[in-house]
Amino acid sequence: MSMAKKKKTNSQEEAKLTAPLQKEHSSTENDGQLLTFGGHLEVLRKMLFRILAVAGAIAVVVFCFKDYTWQLLLAPSQWDFCTYRWIEQAVQAMGVDFHFQKFHVDMIATDLSSQFMKHITTACYLGLLGASPYILIELFRFISPALYENERKYSVQVAVVIYLLFILGVLMSYFVLFPISFRFLGTYSVSTNVVSNITLDSYISTFVSLTLVMGVVFQLPVIAFFLGKLGVINAEMLSKYRKHAFIIIMLAAAIITPPDVMTLILVTIPLYLLFEVSIRVVRHVQA
Repeated sequence: MSMAKKKKTNSQEEAKLTAPLQKEHSSTENDGQLLTFGGHLEVLRKMLFRILAVAGAIAVVVFCFKDYTWQLLLAPSQWDFCTYRWIEQAVQAMGVDFHFQKFHVDMIATDLSSQFMKHITTACYLGLLGASPYILIELFRFISPALYENERKYSVQVAVVIYLLFILGVLMSYFVLFPISFRFLGTYSVSTNVVSNITLDSYISTFVSLTLVMGVVFQLPVIAFFLGKLGVINAEMLSKYRKHAFIIIMLAAAIITPPDVMTLILVTIPLYLLFEVSIRVVRHVQA
């Protein structure tokens, strides 16, 4: 009888010891189960569908508000665009009576369906741009299970910086680079016998390409951050070649801008400031 009680007691103690392990194992299987390759594809498919749904909804809204959307898109082509007024006010504040000359550039559509198709594609572009914060959130949710806790915080900070710099590049293109480029290129004429008629396709393609270029160029501090992490560059090297970098930045600005001194200066200044920020970022990384 005592042996039976002893065995019963031992079995109860073993059950108590193994219960937490069984519970932990069950929790691991139910909550933290590793996905198969097909499972990852299923998660990716659902994520893409959610992104397309949100971007599509925003694109539909943009498409429906046609007048307001195209008023914003075509505003940089007008002679009284806000950037010109700001420049005039800044120059006049220094005691100089300065005014931009009025100009007008006719815009045409050469194909029967070009306006409708350009309306659709532009709505899609703006839908993706409007959904970009949600896209970043979805991408982070997709990769976060594979990251450690400190890596998640680090990834969030990098993603926020990348997005903010991209938006700054987009705003720089919309308010500075594109309107001045359009003013110069649209009004430039080799002869009074030649009249410029800008096509809608040319306008939108130039607008989108310049916006994307500036959005990528403004990622210079992020690129410097990763290169500094890898040990490819350091703050001393960037400081030593600061003058060379200034010349390279001016050349890059001259390539992506029209041959206009004012536009060159307006683009060179923020790019050089980004280079100075990159030096401080690298110094902080390697501290």
